[in-house]
Amino acid sequence: MQRRTVASPDAPPTRGYAAAVEVSGASRLLFVSGQIPALPDGTVPEGFEAQCRACWRNVLAQLAAAGMGPENIVRIGTFLADASFTPVARAVRAEMLGGREVAATTVVAGLIDPAWLIEIEAVAAA
Repeated sequence: MQRRTVASPDAPPTRGYAAAVEVSGASRLLFVSGQIPALPDGTVPEGFEAQCRACWRNVLAQLAAAGMGPENIVRIGTFLADASFTPVARAVRAEMLGGREVAATTVVAGLIDPAWLIEIEAVAAA
């Protein structure tokens, strides 16, 4: 699989994510539904960073179940309960992706369960 980050000079610069990612030669795509900040026992950790890490743990678990890893992620969608969580979400995303930039969208919205502060969905290619 070949992966190429694309950035048009006719669009504004990005901040820690790729404007676009082109994938060629991929034979499999995996669409990971929004992963909630619950631990395997169903509990939801307190605090935004702990919930962010729980979501990423769940995203990575779904990737592993499909024989993929974080290097296969080409797009992330992050849903936050509050815009003030953005810097921590970006820092944890960079850590989990090993600094690789992916196409990303962040939306501030109400989540289904008021205890949830974040939800993350992903698209991966292999």
